[in-house]
Amino acid sequence: MAAESEPAFDEIEATLKKAAKALRDADVEFLLGGSLASWARGGPESTHDLDLMVKPADAQRAVDALVAAGMRPDEPPEEWLYKAWDGDVLVDLIHHPKGIEVDDEVMARGDSLAVLSMEMRVMALEDVFVTKLMALSEHALRFEGVLQMARSLREQVDWEHVRSVTASSPFARAFFTMAEGLGIVSADRPAEDGGGRPRVSVVSPLHSTEPGAG
Repeated sequence: MAAESEPAFDEIEATLKKAAKALRDADVEFLLGGSLASWARGGPESTHDLDLMVKPADAQRAVDALVAAGMRPDEPPEEWLYKAWDGDVLVDLIHHPKGIEVDDEVMARGDSLAVLSMEMRVMALEDVFVTKLMALSEHALRFEGVLQMARSLREQVDWEHVRSVTASSPFARAFFTMAEGLGIVSADRPAEDGGGRPRVSVVSPLHSTEPGAG
């Protein structure tokens, strides 16, 4: 089921608080992910889905907790997430995002932040951008949102880590080309990564007395 129109941001905020409390009461560990992880750090507001990252072993318990809180479950065809509706607000419970495995290490990388007067763990920005970029495909190729996020938060992100992890994706490489052209991300990269200025080779003169010289 899909909402006829995008919910207002205050509706998304209310659902986030409701979902966070339900998962906390059920002792289900989660991370606030997606665009709201950007918003929690000063990025643009999101009027799209509310993404919560959970470990695969906790995914069904997470759905049960939201249903117990009054939300209605939805069974998507995709195998990497579950969905639940709170009125017109869709909650995505993502257990297998593109590009990373939601495990204890990913959970530990998240930051504990005060969001809507609630303490909750928020996905590391590098992981957010990895999942956003690796989800791009020929059939889902929209750069506006991720470019807006990057512009707002560019000084908080380790871009070389994101670039390295997403290097296999031609769509992620296209993002970096655009982000560099727009001045959002620096085009200079560490020499050991093959970026930045070309290395200079020093050639000994022919009359050098060094061993092996002609």
